[in-house]
Amino acid sequence: MKIYNTLTKKVEEFIPYEEGKVKLYTCGPTVYHYAHIGNIRNYIGHDILDKTLRYLGYDVTRAMNITDVGHLTSDSDSGEDKMEVAKKREHKSAMEIAKFYTDAFFVDFKKVNCKVPEIVSPATENIPEYIKIITKLLEDDYAYISGGNIYFDISKLDNYYCLTNQDSNLVVGARESVDEDSNKRNQADFALWFTTSKFENHELLWDSPWGKGYPGWHIECSGISMKYLGEHLDIHGGGVDNIFPHHTNEIAQSEAYLGHKWCNYWFHNEHLLDETGKMSKSKGQILTVSVLEEEGYDPIAFRFMCLGSHYRKQLLFTYDNLKQAQNTLNKLKKKINSLSTDGEVDSKVFDEYKAKFVEALENDLNTSNALAVLYELLKDDSVNDATKRSLVSSFDEVLSLDLFMEKDEVDSDLDKEVMALIEERKEAKKNKDFGKADQIRDDLLKRGIRLIDTREGTTYEIIKD
Repeated sequence: MKIYNTLTKKVEEFIPYEEGKVKLYTCGPTVYHYAHIGNIRNYIGHDILDKTLRYLGYDVTRAMNITDVGHLTSDSDSGEDKMEVAKKREHKSAMEIAKFYTDAFFVDFKKVNCKVPEIVSPATENIPEYIKIITKLLEDDYAYISGGNIYFDISKLDNYYCLTNQDSNLVVGARESVDEDSNKRNQADFALWFTTSKFENHELLWDSPWGKGYPGWHIECSGISMKYLGEHLDIHGGGVDNIFPHHTNEIAQSEAYLGHKWCNYWFHNEHLLDETGKMSKSKGQILTVSVLEEEGYDPIAFRFMCLGSHYRKQLLFTYDNLKQAQNTLNKLKKKINSLSTDGEVDSKVFDEYKAKFVEALENDLNTSNALAVLYELLKDDSVNDATKRSLVSSFDEVLSLDLFMEKDEVDSDLDKEVMALIEERKEAKKNKDFGKADQIRDDLLKRGIRLIDTREGTTYEIIKD
């Protein structure tokens, strides 16, 4: 398998530390608000990576954090903790906020058929891990205390910018206007631990050797991943906006603490854009999966739309694009569900098509090519239906598009479609367009659906073979 590695800036062969096993860590949500669909696109990318690795036979252990403390409104060390912002907005405690938005996140996460990682750990449950790491960083002179807070000294590293290939001109928090922290030796240094000297009225505080305080954002991912996945990480995933400073800082503190390379492969998803640019919670209305559902769209159609593009390409979201994806997915599912269950699976053909599907996924998770293999299969008249059904079932282990519908779902979709055509035929008759009315009737009859005109209106019946 080959994946693009942000660390090396190239697509390269994936080789895990331990043969056959993969330790995968993916950054989770900051639970101060709903996750918008741009966030969810990121998690769909992680899900495809996770399921592809399993499909290829790897034994995968995946961990994901829940950020419920320490993430400030700036990606640097300025602004307020986002949980404190949410408290003021909603007049609830930080933990009430965290629970509500964590639950809401996983509702939407599951609606797009993302698999919940084996390990999901809130930042607030791992304070001893952070204290242990910070203590050693202080002892080894990678960190310093200033103004009561603890900062990592990036001047101690020769390759701090290894993930970005940038130099010291790269500004922390460049995406927003930030205040300089006079406690820092270098403004690129980053906080490991905040004390009440910086945020006096912070709700979430813990005892530490340096006084009451709470962890910085970056230390949580290092602490959680080491606790659950050990000192060597195979793949670390996130969005492209995590590359700097978040993942850059994770590498710095982790490798300074461990004394060796921490993670071999860095996996980053590109942004989902709307017509005004990158999706962001700061723009006002938050477009969530649940909102899409309320507007009449199937969440799986959003997943399908995402899989039609490469995870490393920016993707434009519009309702027209989503509607097109939903219509295409519905047609695809109807085609699949019309396949006969009779016959035997041709193992030779099965292996040939599965090899094509795997080849697409092994090429840096090329999901659009994987979908092309699915379409090729369905159009191939030389392959019997039993083999097609078996392959579709296999492919859907990764695609997770619910390609096989339950009978009541099939019947419901068919009923909606036929009733819409009956209404269209009625309008055609009203407008004396009898040719169109007859065409609708004849097309349905070819599909095994007979229209029955009565005094009360038009109904239909399915013609049995």
